[in-house]
Amino acid sequence: MSWTLCDEPWPSVEVGGVLERAGQEWLHTNGAGAFSMSTVALMHTRRHHGLLVAALAPPLDRHVVLSHAEAEVVVGGKVWRLATHQFPNVAPTPGYRLLERYDQDPLPRWTYRLGAGRFERGIALCRGWNALVMSFLWHGPGKARLSVKPLMPLRPVHDLMKEHGAMVQRASMRQGEVEIRPVPSLPAITFRHDGVFVGSPDWWRRFEYLGDREQFTNFSEDMWTPGSFEFELVPGRPTVMTVAIGAHPPGSPAEQLGRAREYWLSRDPGPDQARTVRSLSIAAEAFVADACDRPSVIAGYPYYDLRTRDAVIAIPGLLLARGEPERAELVTRTLLSELRGGLLPERVAERPARRQAPSPDATLWLFELARHFVDRLGPSDPFVQRELYPALRRVYARVAGRRHRWVWVAPDGLVANGAEGHALTWMAAMVDGRPVSPRDGLAVEFQALWSKGCETLSGLARAAGDRGLADAALAACARARFAFRARFWCAETDYPFDCVSEIGDSEESWVDATIRPNALIALALDPALFERWQITALLRRVRDELLTPSGLRSLSPQDPRYRSHFEGRVVERDSSFHQGTAWVHLLGAYVHASLYEAPDDFERREELRLAVEAALTNGLAIGQLPQLADGDPPHRPRGSPAQAWAVGELLSALVELGV
Repeated sequence: MSWTLCDEPWPSVEVGGVLERAGQEWLHTNGAGAFSMSTVALMHTRRHHGLLVAALAPPLDRHVVLSHAEAEVVVGGKVWRLATHQFPNVAPTPGYRLLERYDQDPLPRWTYRLGAGRFERGIALCRGWNALVMSFLWHGPGKARLSVKPLMPLRPVHDLMKEHGAMVQRASMRQGEVEIRPVPSLPAITFRHDGVFVGSPDWWRRFEYLGDREQFTNFSEDMWTPGSFEFELVPGRPTVMTVAIGAHPPGSPAEQLGRAREYWLSRDPGPDQARTVRSLSIAAEAFVADACDRPSVIAGYPYYDLRTRDAVIAIPGLLLARGEPERAELVTRTLLSELRGGLLPERVAERPARRQAPSPDATLWLFELARHFVDRLGPSDPFVQRELYPALRRVYARVAGRRHRWVWVAPDGLVANGAEGHALTWMAAMVDGRPVSPRDGLAVEFQALWSKGCETLSGLARAAGDRGLADAALAACARARFAFRARFWCAETDYPFDCVSEIGDSEESWVDATIRPNALIALALDPALFERWQITALLRRVRDELLTPSGLRSLSPQDPRYRSHFEGRVVERDSSFHQGTAWVHLLGAYVHASLYEAPDDFERREELRLAVEAALTNGLAIGQLPQLADGDPPHRPRGSPAQAWAVGELLSALVELGV
């Protein structure tokens, strides 16, 4: 269970020394791409876990700088080792047996029972800085001693480190400060402390990541340490230590802790809101990286970066639904700056000069994002008119212009996409260079993005006084809707085709009647594409074949290609990505479409609320929503433990439901 079912929105876990309870993941971020993440036991199960995963080109170029801060507490001659690690062919080291509970209220905090005493450790990332504050607090009958040994792989987040002889072993020591630069290509790392540093550079070897073992042949790592920091613990008096790569943030460690705490407390919309809305509002903040020069949305943790499709879909829920249009404008402005030739790339590159392949569906989703801005701010808002509207005009000119290899308007007014060797819709998993779920021709959800997008553009053009464009876009909308109604309904399945060929009336025309959730996305985007009876039939099939307590299946279980479990090595997992796994974010489309069908049905609203809240209890990371789940019971959560569009879409759904 990933969410605490209580009145407070802050996640917590009662561990009681049980490793299974301590196996859930947690996440803490700094608003600029850096993050801390591990299991509650602090036993890393992924190579991406670490206490300080810094973003060296914020919010990207992430490196695992500080993986562990190995802690030992000595009380009256007895040594308590708090660490939990997995090494080859042995049981995990038993530090978890001392762990009573984990709380994130709002900063991550661990409480250990050490005999008659209690020891607390906490962390806080400094917003906008690659810096971590660690705090330690002892409650016991007398003084204690604490030893903290930093374990540092110092490598890119997707790599692994093996012992080598090139680490620079030199440390510069000043009063209350130790500076090291073991890897010359990385900035210097500075520790600030009020203890004693004992230099003893060495390697710790063969840490195993059990989560990686399921996917990769290599799942073992070595880590370097510069030595250890020794502190005297006085009962009730906090001990604080900071580590930063590059510059340190201003102020004392206590001030940095206070600022971090106040910021996260301010993310809670307050007790007047439902607990689910409060929890999702806090979860949403993890993905917003606007405390840097390239404000962005992180697609997912711990391994996804700046995927434009995910960002455009997530922004309405992450920010507009929380009443933060100014921040939404900042991250949208970064996306608009990436437009090239009227198309968005698949990703925002780590280096601005590095080109990415275009993404037709991310580009078309820009129209839907604009519609949300218009609904919130009005068509005459300065950002909408001066920045969004010109961008949409460029997209419209590109798509409606001459045919090219990425996306174009077919003769009947529908929109087509295709480029050899690329998967151009959100079902974009590739195996051996080929898409797992090829969707060539005219994809059903693209038509809704285009028709509704043209309607949105027409309204903006009219507000801007461009009557010619307003009329042309409205005509394009009408043509697309007319052609859609003529070609996309499958009488045999009582459900829309997932894809159809570009040319309808020819011997080479074809249709794909696969039952996927893309028709539901189309309905949620543009209900005007459907007649009333079609809406009822579509939603009935979705409820019967696609809806699960954790999301919507990407393929009907009646299909012989159905694969419900997302597991195994990379190729096996990618082969099942969109062949039956349940995607959490699609619950948002289900809510939007269902409310259109029955806006005044109180029982339906209650059903939808319960469906959304059921998904909140099935996660990998406490207080977050996963990317997907197995299509069959028990619907085990899979994929990315914290996914932006899952949180954004479900938060948006709850707001629409009036929760």
